[in-house]
Amino acid sequence: MPQQANQPLPDGYQLEGYRISSVLSCGGFSIVYLAYDDNDHPVAIKEYLPSQLALRKEGDALPSIADENLATFRYGMKCFFEEGRSLAGLSHPNVVRVLNFFRANETVYMVMRYERGRTLQEHIQARRRGAVKESFIRHVFSLLLNGLREVHSNKLLHLDIKPANIYIRNDGTPLLIDFGAARQTLTQGGLRLNPMYTPGFAPPEQYKNRDLLGPWSDCYAIGASIFACLAGMAPQPADQRLEKDRYVSATKVWNGKYSRQLLETIDWCLALDHMKRPQSVFALQKVLLREKEPEVHRKSSLAQSVRRVWLKVSGR
Repeated sequence: MPQQANQPLPDGYQLEGYRISSVLSCGGFSIVYLAYDDNDHPVAIKEYLPSQLALRKEGDALPSIADENLATFRYGMKCFFEEGRSLAGLSHPNVVRVLNFFRANETVYMVMRYERGRTLQEHIQARRRGAVKESFIRHVFSLLLNGLREVHSNKLLHLDIKPANIYIRNDGTPLLIDFGAARQTLTQGGLRLNPMYTPGFAPPEQYKNRDLLGPWSDCYAIGASIFACLAGMAPQPADQRLEKDRYVSATKVWNGKYSRQLLETIDWCLALDHMKRPQSVFALQKVLLREKEPEVHRKSSLAQSVRRVWLKVSGR
């Protein structure tokens, strides 16, 4: 299907009880607006409007949908609505907070709490390659995994984790945003769109064998996101790796620049075989939280050795 350029709703547009202020982002699946509620509090509103299925021209509020795309559009709208309902039931400081969701303009809108900060992608781009500190990486991803555990415990998957979808608030705490689960449903069954995953961050099973999707799929994307913090770019896309794997172990590329344990964690997450990755967020989080143990153990062992030598020399 040809890609189309959808026009956003104009600034000042009244949408239910919200006033559109400006466009925050515009992608092939949705448009996100900055808006204000009746109390003049800022919110972010995400509009379901896949450009492969629907076209909205300037001056129009309703999208134009060809008859052959109508069934797929409505199915995706239903999935988007159900995803909003599921996310509205989540209340976690590291997961985007959905405040409301409703139907209007023959599509669906998801109202989210507006947060001030910038994405991890913007943070990476603001620093030269390799300048993202390990302490920052561990802090961000350890907290982010708290939110992802909550998502998985509610039998949901994110399916689009990447630096652009990890939001860093001004206080330094991370937020998981822009779930891709509804987009993923549009590639299943008989209702198919062009792939909606992000190359480099999507695991092999997201390209094919989608029956294998699970928590380990999001763990692959976490590993790829940490990789991007170090490399400034995504690793080789998984579909290409399946044909000819050119991925070089993180333990080789950044040996001596980051802790071996962090580098081994990246390699663990980026295993092509889903069974060889962390099978749960908890398993991955435990590793990220114990980064100091090996070093402390080595220092303790050294101190004990020195003490034994001293005792022997002193005759005690």
